[in-house]
Amino acid sequence: MLNDKQRLLALLKGKKLILVGLGVSHTDLALQLAGEGLDVTVCDRRTRAELGEVVCSALAAKGARLLVGADYPEDFEGDVLFRTPGMYFYSPELNRFRARGGIVTSETELFCELCPCPIFAVTGSDGKTTTTTLIAELLLTQGHTVHLGGNIGRAMLPQLEHVSPTDLAVLELSSFQLISMRSGLEVSVVTNMSPNHLDVHKDMPEYIGAKKNIYAHQNAFSLTVLGADNEITASFIPEVRGRCETFSLKNPVENGAYLRADGMLCRVQKGKEQPLLHRDEVRLPGDHNIANLLAAICAAGDRASPETITRVAREFAGVEHRIELVRALGGVKWYNDSIATSPTRAMACLSSFAQKIILIAGGYDKNLSYDPLAPALSEKVKLLILMGKTAEKIETALRGYSGYKEGAPVILRAENMAGAVSLAHEHAKSGDVVSLSPASASFDVYSNFEARGRHFKELVQAL
Repeated sequence: MLNDKQRLLALLKGKKLILVGLGVSHTDLALQLAGEGLDVTVCDRRTRAELGEVVCSALAAKGARLLVGADYPEDFEGDVLFRTPGMYFYSPELNRFRARGGIVTSETELFCELCPCPIFAVTGSDGKTTTTTLIAELLLTQGHTVHLGGNIGRAMLPQLEHVSPTDLAVLELSSFQLISMRSGLEVSVVTNMSPNHLDVHKDMPEYIGAKKNIYAHQNAFSLTVLGADNEITASFIPEVRGRCETFSLKNPVENGAYLRADGMLCRVQKGKEQPLLHRDEVRLPGDHNIANLLAAICAAGDRASPETITRVAREFAGVEHRIELVRALGGVKWYNDSIATSPTRAMACLSSFAQKIILIAGGYDKNLSYDPLAPALSEKVKLLILMGKTAEKIETALRGYSGYKEGAPVILRAENMAGAVSLAHEHAKSGDVVSLSPASASFDVYSNFEARGRHFKELVQAL
C-alpha cells in the first residue's frame, strides 16, 4: 500500500511540473520534487538576485530549471502548474494554460486531498490567523500532535510524509487558495465576511463564493463553524450539510459558543450551557478577539477539555502584527497592527482601546470603500497620520462623514513610515496610545504586511 508521499509522487511522475512564484508555498516543495527526480520548472518575475542566490543555486543543483526575471514566460508550457496563493485562478495566463489541457492546482489543494489526518480549516475576512493559531494552541495543549500551516507559517505538502492518521492539521486558508478547492474537510470555520481583495476578485459574489468552498464539499459527519453576528456568514447556515455550530458576541446560540450578558464565555451543546470563564480573564484584548476565541472553542471543543480552553484563554498572548505591544516609551504605548489591511480590521483595532488614540493608517489601494471606517475614526482617534496610496481616500471618507468636526481628529500626512513614526512621536504625550493599523494593504511599499510591521517596530525601537 502506497504511503501519502508515494501517492503524491505517483500522481506527478512523468509530468512536466511548473511552480509559479518562489515564496513560502513553493521553495521547499520545489526542492523536494526536484530532489525526487521530477521534471520541475520554477517561474518567478523576480531576478535571481532578488530571490537569493543560495536558493537559486540549491534548486539548480537538484535539477530544477529557473525561468526568472527577464526569462519569465508569457505562456506556461507543461502538464501541471502549481500556482502561488497570490496568483488569481482566473488570470488570462492560467485560462490559456487550462485551455491547452494543462492542470492547475496548488500545494494546499494537493495536501488537503492527500492528507491522512483530520483537517481543521479557517477562513474569513478578519481574524483568520488568530483563530487558526488559537485552535492549534487548544489542540496542542490538550496533547494532540498538530501540523499548522496553509496561509500561516509553512507550506504543508512538503510535510506530508511526516503526518500520521492520528495527527491533526490546522490550516488558515485565503479566498485565493479556496477559489479552486473542492476538498471535504473535517472542521471548517468562517469567522466573518466583509469586502476585501476586490482589487483581484472580479466582484464581491466571487469573493464570497470562494470562501464558501471551505464548507461546500463537507459531508454529513463534518463540523462547520459560522459567525452568527455577521449577516453574510449567518446566511450560510442553511447550506451546511453536516453539524453546524455558531458563535456570537450578542445573543445566545443553540449549538456553539457565545458571550453571555454577564461577561461569561459559554459553550452550548444540545441546549446545555457550560460557562467557561469571564471575558476579563481572557488575555487577548478587544471584542474581536473574544469572537476569535469563541470560534476556536467551537472548532476545537470536541477535542479540548473545558480546563484546556480556560488555560489557553488566560495565557495566549496573541500573534505578531495583531495589536502587538511593541514598547512603552515615556508613558506612550506603541502597537503594531500591520495585519489590519482592510477598514474592518482597523475598526476592530480601534474598538480594542477605551481611549482615543493616535492612528497611523494608509497604504496600497485594494479598491475598498473607506466610508464605513469614518465613524470609528471620528469617535476613536485623536490624531490621524496618513501615508501611502490610500491616504487621500481615507481623508475624503472622513471629511465626508456627517459626524466629522474639523480637528476631531487632527489629520496629518507623512511621506513614509519613518515620517509617520516621527510625527506620532512628536505629538504623543504620556498616557497616549499609538497604533499602526493601516486599513490598507502594504504592496505600495512593502512585500507583505509582515515586512511593514517589522519596519514599524524597528523604527519604534530606535526612538
